[in-house]
Amino acid sequence: MITNAEFVISNTDVNKCPKDKKPEYAFIGRSNVGKSSLINMLTNNKHLAKTSSKPGKTQLINHFIINNEWYLVDLPGYGYAKTSKTLRAGFSKIIQDYIQKREELTSLFVLVDSRHEPQKIDLEFMEWLGENGIPFSIIFTKMDKLNKTKRTENIENYKTKLFETWEQLPPLFLTSSAKAEGKTELVNYIEEINKSL
Repeated sequence: MITNAEFVISNTDVNKCPKDKKPEYAFIGRSNVGKSSLINMLTNNKHLAKTSSKPGKTQLINHFIINNEWYLVDLPGYGYAKTSKTLRAGFSKIIQDYIQKREELTSLFVLVDSRHEPQKIDLEFMEWLGENGIPFSIIFTKMDKLNKTKRTENIENYKTKLFETWEQLPPLFLTSSAKAEGKTELVNYIEEINKSL
């Protein structure tokens, strides 16, 4: 259970992240996937992460200390800055540096909008994580926007698409920030990992 969540630091340099060696759980996704709303829902604090109608608002690595035990890390969204046609431009150097160099990164949560077909940028990002040996889970957001049939159909389609490249699927979580769906499962998952460390 999350009883306390406080903002600690924002920066663009992985070397300036907190030095106290606490485990870190990072959240990332395409711009407008509902990341800030999810973080606020998980922490019971509507004002913790800044929500915005403008995609690409988070351009920093944001650290929040949870229950004084672990960090929730809000990473910049990827795929919004169309500066280059190459894949790597889609996820900036800030993201790559943090994911590849941050030893405290315990698990990464990749957020995916449940309403859409599997997006190329998301699949390529997961592929890149696999190539780099980064443990991750997938969080489907905005599940409340779908009826029961569509929910099942969209998730199954996603699994089918993932099985084209993955032998085994990462943990999957179904969430709705509006209805606090998936909150208990996510927090329990993090707490279980923390116990095993």
